[in-house]
Amino acid sequence: MTTNGGFEPVFCTIVPPHVLDKLAQAEDSALSGPARRSLEHDALQRTKRRLTTVIGAPSVAAPAGAAADQPHRTIYDAHHTQDLPGTKVREEGSDPGSDATVNRAYAGLGATFELYLKAYGRHSIDGAGLPLDATVHFGEGYDNAFWNGEQMVFGDGDGQVFLDFTLPVDVIGHELTHGVTQHTANLEYFGQSGALNESVSDVFGSLIKQYTLGQTAAEADWLIGAGLLAPGVHGTALRSMKAPGTAYDDPNLGKDPQPATMEHYVRTGRDNGGVHINSGIPNHAFYLVATAIGGRSWEKAGQIWYDVLTGGGLKQDALFADFATLTVKAARERFGAGDELQAVQKAWEQVGVRTL
Repeated sequence: MTTNGGFEPVFCTIVPPHVLDKLAQAEDSALSGPARRSLEHDALQRTKRRLTTVIGAPSVAAPAGAAADQPHRTIYDAHHTQDLPGTKVREEGSDPGSDATVNRAYAGLGATFELYLKAYGRHSIDGAGLPLDATVHFGEGYDNAFWNGEQMVFGDGDGQVFLDFTLPVDVIGHELTHGVTQHTANLEYFGQSGALNESVSDVFGSLIKQYTLGQTAAEADWLIGAGLLAPGVHGTALRSMKAPGTAYDDPNLGKDPQPATMEHYVRTGRDNGGVHINSGIPNHAFYLVATAIGGRSWEKAGQIWYDVLTGGGLKQDALFADFATLTVKAARERFGAGDELQAVQKAWEQVGVRTL
């Protein structure tokens, strides 16, 4: 399965707009300044993304003779400008250099490629060997990382609230998974379909971290962006799949607003209808499925989610109930009427989403 319709003009960042909005209001200019600049950067990149959708992105293919089971990575350095892609500093097969950020980006792209290949037989983001490009040191104290439809971009963080965005491998996996969604179900980035888009990225971002660390569902921390918050910030990560709403509670960041169940679903016009907020509900459902099944989460729970994402039955404007119903169907088709199916059915029931 390739694309369900034309590409949506999606610009996806790991730090939600509501977090940067809160920081931008801080009295301390060391906090508000980087947040405001980051919001300005994001607005510019969002506009560029829409233009790319209108005029078309350049066609990118794997180099002739490139092995289908190997990534083709190129890392660029923006040198704290907003110019993309920047100066090439590392390419596939070259040795690590002295810049740890470059090395982490390279390794994270590789870890993402490997999980999709080894677990699901997928060859890169588009399933056809798409080269993986990334730019580091974007902007000045830029507080975000994003997938712009063509490549990954990482900021260095402001050092006061956020550290280097290449530190958590799940951040890299999250953003690249937006590319997988773009090339498969192409979920619309608004309301419940947008929250599903974000949740799918959190799910596979977490699975990439678990795969890299060799963790079982019971051993995983189920945090997204652990290690990204600077010392002194009251929080552990950007989001928690295990306990949505508990990732942070900080005077400058505010309190994590994610709900874990439909009872506390947030209706808002901000953040494309709360895509980074209500994603906590399907996130929690996946956590419940994975821990109920046990073992390596990418093998069964992840396979069910991947089957739904790539199976062709998921509509671009899907609601939570549509996605949940397809996971039940996928679990039954792949594993029969056993523990896996029961885990999926019970998880959606626990978060208050009805399956049809």
